[in-house]
Amino acid sequence: MKNSNLMLVDGMALLFRAFYATAVTGQFMINTKGVPTNGVQGFVKHMMTAVGKFNPSHVAVCWDMGSKTFRTEMFPDYKANRGEAPVELIPQFELVKEVVEAFDIPNIGVPGYEADDCIGTIARTIDEDVQVSILTGDKDILQLINDRTSVILLQKGYGNYQVHNRDSLYNEKGIWPEQMIDLKALMGDPSDNYPGVKGIGEKTAIKLLQQFDNVEGILENLDSLTKSQKAKIEQDLEMLHLSRQLAEIKCDVEVSCSLETASLQINREKVLNKFQEVEFKGLHKFIPIEKELA
Repeated sequence: MKNSNLMLVDGMALLFRAFYATAVTGQFMINTKGVPTNGVQGFVKHMMTAVGKFNPSHVAVCWDMGSKTFRTEMFPDYKANRGEAPVELIPQFELVKEVVEAFDIPNIGVPGYEADDCIGTIARTIDEDVQVSILTGDKDILQLINDRTSVILLQKGYGNYQVHNRDSLYNEKGIWPEQMIDLKALMGDPSDNYPGVKGIGEKTAIKLLQQFDNVEGILENLDSLTKSQKAKIEQDLEMLHLSRQLAEIKCDVEVSCSLETASLQINREKVLNKFQEVEFKGLHKFIPIEKELA
């Protein structure tokens, strides 16, 4: 499998981004069967624009499988700040998977885990010769970057990306990918609804990590911290450890992705038939005419 490049797509991140981009103006693109398709159409554009630009030899899409996960068992408030999915988005969760299937791209998900955990596990366990890129809008995934795994972050619009490898992340943030978990342990994550250490923000957290490497290093050197930093950490010690567990992407989930099934070989006619069935318009230009892949 020399020169193989596997693109792992964070399905929900793309679907939600696409849905909300058009939902604000009320363009739900409801077809004659009464099914809204705006999120799925935008998902296809995001995925296939990235495939065209980065030219992976293999692609798989990973999904969350419901809101109950091992993290909600550990901390019931995890993501509790997120409301119900909009009614126009709900039928698109199944539709998007059908469309991905029409591309002969595998849909992957494990109940009790998030898409991130599937992505992390596959990225770590796939054949060593394979380069991995992760397509997402979610910065949590930056912790997975290593010498063969890069992260492609979607920016505003279509076809705009920020691509991170180890060095570019360090140049931007001042810390390494493996320190991202400790960063979130300290500062928490409002979007996932866990607090970290109250009163410690990103700047302070990064400074402490640059000085002491990780949470353990900080705890071993509490006496070197300012009085206020020490007090904050001691007061929230339990939450610091819990936040670290919530922040860490699990890379040992029972999931696998065979390169054979993820090989990108698109049957144009099959995809066009699906587009016709669900009444997508103008998306044919996102399907490669011929995709000759080894």
